[in-house]
Amino acid sequence: MPLPSAGTPAPGTAAELEARRISAWFGDHKVLDQVSLTMPAGEVMALIGPSGCGKSTFLRILNRMHELIPTAALAGEVLLGGKDIYAPERRLTDARKEIGMVFQKPNPFPAMSVYENVTAGLKLTGVRLGRDAKDELVQHCLTKAGLWNEVRDRLRQPGGALSGGQQQRLCIARSLAVRPRVLLMDEPCSALDPTSTRRVEETIKELAGEVTVVIVTHNMQQAARVSDRCAFFLAEQGTPGGIVEHGDTSAMFHSPADPRTADYVNGRFG
Repeated sequence: MPLPSAGTPAPGTAAELEARRISAWFGDHKVLDQVSLTMPAGEVMALIGPSGCGKSTFLRILNRMHELIPTAALAGEVLLGGKDIYAPERRLTDARKEIGMVFQKPNPFPAMSVYENVTAGLKLTGVRLGRDAKDELVQHCLTKAGLWNEVRDRLRQPGGALSGGQQQRLCIARSLAVRPRVLLMDEPCSALDPTSTRRVEETIKELAGEVTVVIVTHNMQQAARVSDRCAFFLAEQGTPGGIVEHGDTSAMFHSPADPRTADYVNGRFG
C-alpha cells in the first residue's frame, strides 16, 4: 500500500536513540545506575531481564514518562537523532510525538470508534487533515498494524468492542498515526493469546526499518524471534539495575560474554 499523500503528516524517519549514563530514583530508592545504550535506527532492540531490574523504568525514561511520577528523579541524557529530548528547549509534546509508546495492557479509548482511536493523536499534536487524507491515514496505519482487513467494515464501532489482540494492534496503529521515529513497547503481548501474539510480532517485524522499536519482554523466544539486538538488565542483591551486556541477539543467545546472561536466556533463573 502506498504511503499517505502530501496532505497527511510526513512519514517519520527511523532515528537512533541513545541513552547516556542514565540513573533513576523513586524517592531515595535508586533503581538504575549509569545505564548507557545505543538503539540503532530502524532496528528492534529487546530489553530482557528479571522483574524488578529497571527495564520498564528505563523504557519510560526514553519518552519522558518517568518524570510524571511525583517522587521520580533521573540523571543522564537521552539523545534522539543526536539531540537531547530532556534539553530545556525541547517540549514534552515533541518527545511524545517522535517517540511513541504501546503499553502492556491494551488501552484504546473505549467510547471512541476504531477510526477515532487511530486519529486521536492528531488533535493532541496539532495536526489538521481533510477527510480524504484522514481516511487514507487510518487505512495506512491499520494496515501497518496488521488490522485493516479485520476492521475495515467496523471503523465506526467502538474500539473497546474489539478483542484484546485487536485492541493492542489498534493501539499500535494509533501510535503510528503521528509518524513516530521510535516506538517503545512494554511487554505488548503479555496479556494476549498465542494467535494475537504472533500477529503483533509480525507487525513488529513489518515496522522494522521504518521506525526504531524498543521492546521490553520476559519471553525469551519472543526476544529471539523479533529483535536484532538485546540488552540484558540485572539488579543483584538490592543494587540498582544495570546492563550486564548487550549486542546482536543471536550472539546474546548462543555465545554471550557473561555467564549470567547465559543462565538467564536459558531459563536457569529469573
